[in-house]
Amino acid sequence: MKKLLTGLFVMAVIGAQAQTNLQVNYDFGEGRKYVTTTLEMFKADKWGNTFFFVDYDFNAQKENHPSGSYMEIARCINTWGGPFSLQVEYNGGLGTFDVAGSTFGGYAINSAWLGGVDYFMHSADFSKTLNLKLLYKEIVGKQHSAQFTGVWGIHMLNKKLSFTGFADLWLEDNTFGTNNTSMIFLSEPQLWYNFTENLSAGGEVEISSNFGGNEGFMVNPTLALKWNF
Repeated sequence: MKKLLTGLFVMAVIGAQAQTNLQVNYDFGEGRKYVTTTLEMFKADKWGNTFFFVDYDFNAQKENHPSGSYMEIARCINTWGGPFSLQVEYNGGLGTFDVAGSTFGGYAINSAWLGGVDYFMHSADFSKTLNLKLLYKEIVGKQHSAQFTGVWGIHMLNKKLSFTGFADLWLEDNTFGTNNTSMIFLSEPQLWYNFTENLSAGGEVEISSNFGGNEGFMVNPTLALKWNF
């Protein structure tokens, strides 16, 4: 639940002015086994569109209190029509340490400012969409960077089945012991069965490399419910 999970950009084109959803994921990844909630909103207007999401992890202490939060908010500007938009974005969050069931400290997830261009492609009926983004990334207090993002949405079986997700690739210097890395990859493909316009069930697979303080390749699956407001 880290980035533009639902492929909502198509909504601006087919006429829906606002979409908000709440996702509840149970993470089966190694060392995880906790619930994450994600609140997303997409809204189109005459100047372009706005997207944001807020994640909460619930694994602090034995009562599973909120243990961390992360948000992203992005604004695409397009008053001229056509597939290209300008995009600005902010990312940031915080987390807590938990040892032997007692939360004793916290940490900040580096703020990042991004800016660049978005290119939107779609099939004739908008059942297949793809956004490609090339962004300059300023990781505050750390480094200048660059990020490439792809966001997709594929809707099948008369919109009963949706395959959505994103992939990010960006430059960020990190040290793991004696190993230095300079590239991070993160992708979260999702598959949803849409029982109604409001209720969906499915899940995602977080696929990452050198992400979130973890060296190397990781795969973390979830099961989830989603409610579209």
